[in-house]
Amino acid sequence: MIVMTYRTETGLALGIKTADGVVDATAAAQVVGMSEARIDPITFFRAGLDAMDRLQDLATRAHKLPELAVPEHQLPAAPCVPAPGKIICIGLNYRGHAAETNAEIPAQPVLFSKFNNSLAGSGQPVVLPGPMTRYDYEAELVVVMGRRAKAVTEAAALDHVLGYCNGNDLSCRDLQFLSGQWLIGKTLDGFMPLGPYLVTADDVPDPQRLSVRSWVNGEPRQNSSTADMVFSVAELVSYISRYMTLEPGDIISTGTPEGVVLGMKDGARPWLRPGDEVVVEVEGLGRLVTPLA
Repeated sequence: MIVMTYRTETGLALGIKTADGVVDATAAAQVVGMSEARIDPITFFRAGLDAMDRLQDLATRAHKLPELAVPEHQLPAAPCVPAPGKIICIGLNYRGHAAETNAEIPAQPVLFSKFNNSLAGSGQPVVLPGPMTRYDYEAELVVVMGRRAKAVTEAAALDHVLGYCNGNDLSCRDLQFLSGQWLIGKTLDGFMPLGPYLVTADDVPDPQRLSVRSWVNGEPRQNSSTADMVFSVAELVSYISRYMTLEPGDIISTGTPEGVVLGMKDGARPWLRPGDEVVVEVEGLGRLVTPLA
């Protein structure tokens, strides 16, 4: 199942992607006589897997309601997970990326965080504030939690995942390396675009066999696979849950492969500038577009 969070005049709405377009979940529920007055995205993600059976039933019916479908391009995308309780990011989690930045392969996951001010939807312009100039992209697979996880085993970890989406861990390298903490260079406004969809875990059979690609102004920059991860999705969920309880709606951005500007060796580095457009595609998760302003 593929769902989309988008903006309306009255707030955020949750849509179900169909062959005919996007069907508003609340409108579909009213048509088919479900009891819910409103199905909003924040409530859905906080419920996680507990809400899946009901939404899957609604999605099956929505595919038979083409009269409710709206073309996707008419809907302004919001961050597909609009209010995560935690945004946990993983550094140096691809062997190729560690090599291009002359870093050692980490013995355990490198964790840092972002805040909700950094969220942006697909197509939403993100401002690059001055006087900093060294702005970079990072295409990433993002894991969305669907069930509370505390000290889960690797074998059980994926049972706690609601689904997956594209992420772009935008980074201001000027600020990132001012100190030993990466936070300030990672969590500027809009610096965690997510989307355009959440694809539920049942439609992603193996998160370790997905291509990860990015383009800047149509030029290919990253082309790798989640198979190059140092720590798999299951390992990350298990590791993080040893130290903090993961809740439905929390997200884990699993790291980026080689091809970022920071790793380029020859000539002037093509840092991102206002007017550029970054596209991220993790296989099967749609196309996340970020124009820079």
